[in-house]
Amino acid sequence: MTWRSAATARLTLATGVLFALSVYICCHDGALAQGLKSYDSNKKEFWTKPPEDWFLGDETEQQKGLAPNPGQPLPTPLAELEKILATIKLPQGFKISVWASDIAQARQMAWGDKGTLFVGTFDKGIVYAVTEQGGKRVVKTFIKGLRMPTGVGFLNGNLYVIDIDKLYEYPNAESNLDAAPQPKVVYDDMPPYIPHGWKYLIADKEGWFYIPFGPPCNVCYAPTSVNQYRRVDPKTGMAELVAVGIRNSVGGDIDPRTGHLWFTENARDWVSDDLPSDKLNHVRKLGLHFGYPYCHQGDLPDPVFGKGKDCKDFEPPALNLGPHVAPLGMKFYTGTQFPAEYKNNIFIAEHGSWNRKEKNGYRIKRVIVDPDGKNAKQEIFAGTWLDGQKILGRPADIQIAPDGSLLIADDQAGAIYQISYSK
Repeated sequence: MTWRSAATARLTLATGVLFALSVYICCHDGALAQGLKSYDSNKKEFWTKPPEDWFLGDETEQQKGLAPNPGQPLPTPLAELEKILATIKLPQGFKISVWASDIAQARQMAWGDKGTLFVGTFDKGIVYAVTEQGGKRVVKTFIKGLRMPTGVGFLNGNLYVIDIDKLYEYPNAESNLDAAPQPKVVYDDMPPYIPHGWKYLIADKEGWFYIPFGPPCNVCYAPTSVNQYRRVDPKTGMAELVAVGIRNSVGGDIDPRTGHLWFTENARDWVSDDLPSDKLNHVRKLGLHFGYPYCHQGDLPDPVFGKGKDCKDFEPPALNLGPHVAPLGMKFYTGTQFPAEYKNNIFIAEHGSWNRKEKNGYRIKRVIVDPDGKNAKQEIFAGTWLDGQKILGRPADIQIAPDGSLLIADDQAGAIYQISYSK
């Protein structure tokens, strides 16, 4: 890097910090006059009884009035899905198609040993089972009555479902898909907070699950039981703390080259349209602190919580993915269908922004990175699920099919797509 480019980078960072500070001063000194919302989310009553718009944090003038899409939409009809997929751009040789539809709120996916695809949901409280019958895919409700069973996993013949503060085991789940077996709770040392309480399950080779714990706020001094990843043994209920300083992670995978955990992270909201960036993180050793709530995107001190802190004291991201792209599920590509250069690449489902004037994300990213976490680079692999500013879909998870193709869960369209390659 030349002295000129280095100076430019420092100026850009300084400008971002000054802007964030000015936003904070504006919000707090002029909130009443401007009608901006502001919350003290550092209190237990906020975490246990959050307001409906808890996600707002300290609203800014620039982003005033922005809010997530209301409710959860109904699944998109098949004919419309096919029209949408005709607009999705892919590298040469790849194609995308509807693998299954009418799966409302499709979130994390997990393969059973006998070829059943289990699919978690958001607040619908359902886990679906997708099977092949007579050459057709059949979607059925397998479990119902839960709260937010976003995370599912499958190990040793058992289905695991995580629902806010309980990890359930459904033994021999594929033996009788007509009625889910009675579950047992295998881990429940988890906080009960609903905000950012939905979770994701990442299985390792030892049969443990890595589990993220998000803070019940936008940005706050959160309870010590959150802002972290834990590793949990479902056989014994034992757990260990893996990493801290993490905001909201709803996706990750184990690097097949090293056994290390990698995970996506959604950064805080309400700084600006372009700050801070969401991240891809690499846990190269136990005990790392990834900066939240003190520092964002590796180099941006928080305007409130970053006072007196140095971003250099925290673990930097392996890659900044862009502002408000909302990266969720991710997978290392371990299949054999794609060309050789895709081996061990990371595919990330970007759910898409909600508090940005110009929407960002709504696509699948491809990340190429060395096993040590260096030389990371990214490109758009599939996208985008946008028509101007109209949302056509929201990728939420990625799974590798037995034939080496990629499956993409879309929780807005209520569908699962398949991306395949042919020479």
